[in-house]
Amino acid sequence: MGLLSAFFAARNNILVYPTGIVSTCIFVYILAKAGLLGDMIINAYYFVMSIYGWFYWSRKVNGADINPITTTSLNDSKWGMFIFLGSIIFIWGVYSVFDKWTHWTAYVDTFTTALFFVGMWFMAKRKLEHWLFWIVGNTITVPLYYHKELLISSFQYVVLTLIAILGYRAWKKQLNNPIKTSSR
Repeated sequence: MGLLSAFFAARNNILVYPTGIVSTCIFVYILAKAGLLGDMIINAYYFVMSIYGWFYWSRKVNGADINPITTTSLNDSKWGMFIFLGSIIFIWGVYSVFDKWTHWTAYVDTFTTALFFVGMWFMAKRKLEHWLFWIVGNTITVPLYYHKELLISSFQYVVLTLIAILGYRAWKKQLNNPIKTSSR
């Protein structure tokens, strides 16, 4: 479901959200068992943001998207920095409360979680740059999940990275040619 959701995101298709909701529910369970609290929390966040994004993307006037693909503004970047730093502080607190600072993976998990929080926010807002956060975060997550012996998930993140690269190219092309829309 995660791969299907990424595929729909790359195509700027609203089905990214219902498939993403199913995927996040599954991942919350898997990550809780693996002890990756940051990634577990981010999947809960994805669930909430998927509901928001589904609403945001579905808004149309006369069949045209009210919220098309755009690039981040200075204000968007400020929000992104706020979300990144807030995520770091929040996940740091979660790891501290549960005394999980026992391995280097906790630090990597905290960093990637913050990247993904921003990426999801920008995706829900249909910002082109969200793909860059997915690419960086996914690339870091591949060896993290491999190390945690989540081999199938590690491979999934390889594929997600490739989809994110293709998604970035597709969204950039669509941004430069806004007449064609595939969000139906």
